[in-house]
Amino acid sequence: MARVRKEREIKRSRITVIGEGLTERWYFEHLRTIKGYRYDCKPRFFAHQSYEEMEKLIDWVLQNGGIAVCVCDADITRTNEERCKKLQEMKGRYAKNDRVFICDSMPSIEFWFLIHYMNTRKYFKDSDSVITVLRKFIPGYEKTGAFLEKLTWVADLCADERLKEACRRASLLGPGNDAYSEIYKVIELFSETTPR
Repeated sequence: MARVRKEREIKRSRITVIGEGLTERWYFEHLRTIKGYRYDCKPRFFAHQSYEEMEKLIDWVLQNGGIAVCVCDADITRTNEERCKKLQEMKGRYAKNDRVFICDSMPSIEFWFLIHYMNTRKYFKDSDSVITVLRKFIPGYEKTGAFLEKLTWVADLCADERLKEACRRASLLGPGNDAYSEIYKVIELFSETTPR
């Protein structure tokens, strides 16, 4: 009976997505529109912010009874020991909290987009190197508002079961690999909490 109650609480709790920047904001805005997922995706929760600032937003969401989904890039942790430590501390702090999802991608969210189109474990030194390959599948991809605010690029990511395939591919990678994305973890949550 307790499990059923907990599942109902999760389905009723408001999900809020917190991200590092413009790319994450537009991706989740469009994904919500295309798939009908239910979550908050407010511009104020998407800025170039530190892990400490993200933790404050996560805590605010938790204090208000919500579920926090935090999306961030992990590439800086390869070269910046302090940032690596901060990310690990943030993950550790919320590891046992089933209302917090920390979804980092190595090197960046563009790797998540890429695995919608191809199965790869390739090492990419940074987001620019991923974007070079990604443009073979999404011609003209740019990290600019003019490109990102168009719905079509996310619609293409979701077409032909690509989203489902990306989730499968990402679930086989996991942290510790040269490239990974944990965004697949919240796609399932979004699906479970969206009425059919």
